[in-house]
Amino acid sequence: QVQLVESGGGLVQAGGSLRLSCAASGRTFSRHDMAWFRQNPGKEREFVAATGWTGATTSYADSVKGRFAITRDNAKNMVYLQMNSLKPEDTALYFCAGTRGTGTQSPASYDYWGQGTQVTVSS
Repeated sequence: QVQLVESGGGLVQAGGSLRLSCAASGRTFSRHDMAWFRQNPGKEREFVAATGWTGATTSYADSVKGRFAITRDNAKNMVYLQMNSLKPEDTALYFCAGTRGTGTQSPASYDYWGQGTQVTVSS
């Protein structure tokens, strides 16, 4: 069982940066594929970025490619999302997710979810 807790959200102006953190409990964290998703009210949960359990492989949604970076520190049971050049359309509730299986861009492939951290980008 893995529990996830996100932090680092907030209000930022367009063009600014934020770093989201996801703290994971559980001794098997290092063997989990991890990802970030985001969601706005009334909309489906949207894939943002993912990383394999070693951190060597990453993937990104086209909308954030070149602006966001996902990293992990298995020694600290942490996953991060560095968000640069933020745009108003990046405003959403951001979720950290994990799976012992193979993570994909589909929310259905993830077994564990945090409660989310709100990111609001003003124009």
